[in-house]
Amino acid sequence: MYPIIINNIGKYYKKYSHKHKFLTIKSALVNKTLFSDLERDEKFEALKGISFNVEDGKTLSIIGENGSGKSTLLKILAGITRPTSGEITTRGRISALIELGAGFHPEISGRENIFINGIILGLSKKMIQEKLSKIVEFSELEEFINSPVKTYSSGMYMRLGFSIAINVDPDILLIDEVLAVGDAFFVPKCIDKIYEFKRKGKTIIFVSHDLATVEKISDEVIWLKKGQIEMRGYPAKVVDAYMQYIGEKEEKRDEKPAEVSTENRWGSREIEIKNVKIMNRDGKEKYIYKPKEPMTIEFDVITKRKEDDFVFGLAIFNPEGILCYGSNTGLENYKSYHIEGKGKVKIQIPELPLINGMYFLDLAVHKKDGYPFDYHHFQYKFKVSSKLRDLGITRIPHHWKFTDNINVRPFKPKKR
Repeated sequence: MYPIIINNIGKYYKKYSHKHKFLTIKSALVNKTLFSDLERDEKFEALKGISFNVEDGKTLSIIGENGSGKSTLLKILAGITRPTSGEITTRGRISALIELGAGFHPEISGRENIFINGIILGLSKKMIQEKLSKIVEFSELEEFINSPVKTYSSGMYMRLGFSIAINVDPDILLIDEVLAVGDAFFVPKCIDKIYEFKRKGKTIIFVSHDLATVEKISDEVIWLKKGQIEMRGYPAKVVDAYMQYIGEKEEKRDEKPAEVSTENRWGSREIEIKNVKIMNRDGKEKYIYKPKEPMTIEFDVITKRKEDDFVFGLAIFNPEGILCYGSNTGLENYKSYHIEGKGKVKIQIPELPLINGMYFLDLAVHKKDGYPFDYHHFQYKFKVSSKLRDLGITRIPHHWKFTDNINVRPFKPKKR
C-alpha cells in the first residue's frame, strides 16, 4: 500500500475583477449592485488534475517555477487546505515544515511552541516532554528557547520548525523551501537528517529550488509547470530537462546586449571593434551557458589605415567588478605584422569553468605599449548556469581523499 496516493487533484481560487469594485457599500446598495459586484469573475487553477503515488520509504522532490503549484500541493498533503476536486489518501503521521513560522504563536516562548506543535501532530504531553531535550539540542537554540518566538530571526524559525518536524517520529515528512533561509552550518545538518530518515525508510516530499540538493537526495523528481505534471522520473534526467527549459526561457527573455555605449568605450578608433557576437558551437547567438559548454566570441575589425602594432585582448568580470580572467595576443606570444581594411576575429573557449552567475565581457584592441585603439568595457554580458554550489570565481578541478578512519563518501543516486 502506498503511503501517499493522489488521484486527479485540482485546486482553484476565486478571482475578482477590478471592474467589479464599488466605491462604497452605500453606493452599491443604492444602485442594487452589491451582489453582482461580488460575483467571481473567473477562477485561477493552481493545480489541474494531478495524479501520482509515492512508494513507501522513497524521497520525492517537486520542482518548478514560482506559481507552478508546488506549495499548494504540499499544503493539500499537509491538510492545511482542501482540494477543489479529486481525492488524496495518506497513511501514517505527517509532519510538515511548509511556511516559515507556520504553527508558531509569536507571543509565547519556543519551548511552549514545541508543546503546541507536538499536540497538533498528535503527541501526548508526556511524549513531547520526552522529546523536548532532543528538539532543543538539534535546533541549537538553548539560549533562546524561553524567549518569545517573535524575537527569532528567520533562520531561528527554520531551526526550531525543522527540529520539531523531524523529532515527532513522522511516517511522512513534508519540506517546502524553508532550508533556503538556513545558515551554512545548519543546512548540512538538516540534509544529514534527511539522509537518516531515508535510511530509516521514511517517506519524504521535498520542494526546493536547490536543484543540486534535489538531485542528490531524491529517488524521483516531479516537475510541475502551470499546475500540471510536466515530467516525472529519474532525478538527473528531470533536473536537466527543467534547467534546459529555464535556460531557453531566459534566453528568449534576455534581449541581445544593447548598442555599445560611449560612456564605457574609449580609444582613437584607428582600429575599431564592431558587431560583437557571443555564440554557441552551432554559431547561434547565446548568452546562457553551462560550465562545460563551449563559447565563441566573434567581432569585426575595421581599420582606417594599415597598422603593424596591435594587440587584441579580452577580460571577464563578475558583477562586483572582480577580474575573473584576462588575456591578450601579446601575453600569449602572438606577433602582429599588419592589419588593413575589414577583418574578423574569433575567440574560441572550449568550456567555462566559472561558478553560477552573471558575467561581463571586455574586448579591446591596442598597441603593445597600451595605447588604446578601441576599448569596450562592461559592454557585453553572459550567464553561467550551474548546479554546482562552489564559492569564489572559478571551479578548480580537484578530488578529495581520506584515510580509512574517516568515513566520508560522495552520494550517488541509485541507477534505475
